[in-house]
Amino acid sequence: MSRTRPTLKALIEALDGPVHGLVTAPHGLAGPVHTVTVADENESVPVGALVVARAEGPDAVAVAEHAARCGAGAVAVRGEPDPRLRDLDLAVLSVDPALGADEFAALALSALEVSGTEDRHHDLFSLAQTIATLTGGVVSIEDTANRILAYSASTDGADDVRRQTILGRGCPESFMAHLRAWGVLERVRDGEVVEVAERPDLGAARRLVTGIRAGERMLGSIWVQAADRPLAPTSDQVLLGAARLASVQVMRANSGARVGGPDTGELAVGLLTGAFDTDALARHLGADPATPTAVIALALREQRTDLQWRLAQAAEFTSVYAAAYRHDALVIPACGLLYVLVPAPTGTAPEGWVGELVSVLRENLGASVQAAIAGVAPRMRDVPALKKVGSRMLEVASDRPDQRVCTYEGTRSSVVLHELLESLAARPDLRDDRLDALDDDQHRSLSVYLDSFGDVTAASARLHVHPNTLRHRLRRIGALTGLDLEDPDQRLLAWISLRR
Repeated sequence: MSRTRPTLKALIEALDGPVHGLVTAPHGLAGPVHTVTVADENESVPVGALVVARAEGPDAVAVAEHAARCGAGAVAVRGEPDPRLRDLDLAVLSVDPALGADEFAALALSALEVSGTEDRHHDLFSLAQTIATLTGGVVSIEDTANRILAYSASTDGADDVRRQTILGRGCPESFMAHLRAWGVLERVRDGEVVEVAERPDLGAARRLVTGIRAGERMLGSIWVQAADRPLAPTSDQVLLGAARLASVQVMRANSGARVGGPDTGELAVGLLTGAFDTDALARHLGADPATPTAVIALALREQRTDLQWRLAQAAEFTSVYAAAYRHDALVIPACGLLYVLVPAPTGTAPEGWVGELVSVLRENLGASVQAAIAGVAPRMRDVPALKKVGSRMLEVASDRPDQRVCTYEGTRSSVVLHELLESLAARPDLRDDRLDALDDDQHRSLSVYLDSFGDVTAASARLHVHPNTLRHRLRRIGALTGLDLEDPDQRLLAWISLRR
């Protein structure tokens, strides 16, 4: 079977850190990249290659022009790109000027070679980047022979062992001997997260490592090197969750299957909708349909054009933390929200863990995040009802931005009222139409007065007016509408009408 080469777009994504930008791409990014080569002016290059110009600045233009005539797929130039490069008939990448041409070419070739059939390691690169973000370290994912499968894009703070591992696509033997002598590899095989102290004489900074396992079978390992700042306190937890996610991806990659396999995301949405045989679907996704399951909904509170991408990023972070907490937890993006289904055999939702998750998401996304613990479904088939409750709770919580985590008990009245008012929306005649005569100030004054249980002092303070001003407005409202605020039924109907 012939090997499908990764596209230029996939290669750029894998080299997100070293690639600083795209100068031009007149034919798009969908073309395959066949190889990577370093070239000088007038040096022949293979068709479909990514050519790394050894020259910089204006001298790189001649290299790029010759590469275009040879049929190269793209050119990578270091430093500030010359404006003339934009006129070329091939893609031009701007790369980190701190990297030498040969060093960048080795990174690109490594990314090219680990992109196996149908780009099956793409999700491992994404996972490596997620681990790097959550831990603050430099990440590599390796197979059992210590060959690189994927790595995080950033090169900032990388030590000599990291650089040699990436460039040589394998861990240096001197460092491997040190690991064997200290029993590190044996502890990794036993399922531990192992701290490896720095060894300046070997060019090695402090790092953490854990094994990727499928039962008793070792599939590889995940390494996190401390770089320019200390690793996050939750790094051990991150590594455990990431290893559980990586085991599935490595097995699929080794079998030659697409990383995604069947579209498990779309299948998992079926657990939220109840549109399929829920018990069979849960078993297919690795969940026990008879185990009580906590239903948690998460919302990103930000107005951005790239919200779907941000939601996908949040889903990756959440998946790592959820897998560390419960290996059979499910994270499902749906309807602009994230839903987390966590087995809860005791019937109690993990409120403390949810609070920690929200803090992690807020810190790493730089966005306001709210969570709603909808409750615990006795069986998986009861999840759809709680999914609706969770989304209602987040609608209510949108008016309470300081509330990070809400529970159903804390929002029950607001949720039920929300549903009641939504039901009344189908009957526009069920309202007090006398209130249509009110202007905006009168409408707000009456609404705040009723919300304040008829306390003029409290209501006037919220409205920032004198109590006598509010009393005058209320008398005027009574004269305009005939509303008797001493009548409890009229007060209730007015309050409901104003809420609609």
